[in-house]
Amino acid sequence: MSADSRAWPTGRRRAILQGAWRTLGPRLKGLVLPVTLLATLEVAARLGWVPAYQMPAPSEVLLTLGELADGPLWKHIGASLARVALGFAIGAGLALVFAVWVGLSREAERYLEPTFAALRAIPSLAWVPLLLLWLGIDERSKVVLIAIGAFFPVYLNGVAAIRGIDRKLVEVGHLYGFGALRLTRRILLPAALPGLFTGLRSGLALAWMFLVAAELIAATRGLGYLLSDGRETSRPDLVLAAIVVLALLGKLSDGLLAGLERRCLGWRDTLGEQQGEVRS
Repeated sequence: MSADSRAWPTGRRRAILQGAWRTLGPRLKGLVLPVTLLATLEVAARLGWVPAYQMPAPSEVLLTLGELADGPLWKHIGASLARVALGFAIGAGLALVFAVWVGLSREAERYLEPTFAALRAIPSLAWVPLLLLWLGIDERSKVVLIAIGAFFPVYLNGVAAIRGIDRKLVEVGHLYGFGALRLTRRILLPAALPGLFTGLRSGLALAWMFLVAAELIAATRGLGYLLSDGRETSRPDLVLAAIVVLALLGKLSDGLLAGLERRCLGWRDTLGEQQGEVRS
């Protein structure tokens, strides 16, 4: 057997390992900080550097998550997911309609922008008593509060994306005889999509935040209710377990939107896309 034939399996294994690292390496790097933080908290809790009633060990939080998974956790997750999905759909849908209107019409901006700017400055918790008075403590008040949270980031980024479209692109469309529908589909929408996706992802993050505000005040189900229950029963492990689930759901939902963004914007040739190709 020649030296080349003996070395070939080793070279192939090296190539497989290098390919696996190129695929998994960027994801593993993202785990360095949370794993380090969890290990530090575990050591600090076990050595008594942090009082257990303030910060339980991560292993205890994991045990609490396991107990919840065998019981009511999925009911709470389902309730919160349904509220976020409906509230985000309503808020983002309305925001896109108004963003297109204001983005294409300075006259509409004169009528709407002062009111939207004032409403945007109202804190989330300030809406809660008013919505409870108007809509009661059922699902409507929670969904409306989440829709309010999702509306403004999508609206602001949508207007900025439409206003930021290069005028030369529109002029080229007119030169080619594009009508309004074709101009929107072929030029306006692709040019505005990056900004629209930024707004959608920001709106989704705020939808999760407003969900917690809604469920902390008036709810018998949901992850916000778990937070409130943990506070009232002096169980920091329950509070932290709910926070972990919220963080995971927020990351998962944002990842789904990010994947959709990459699919819809695969035609871009930008610095960020180039860096992604180099990393992969």
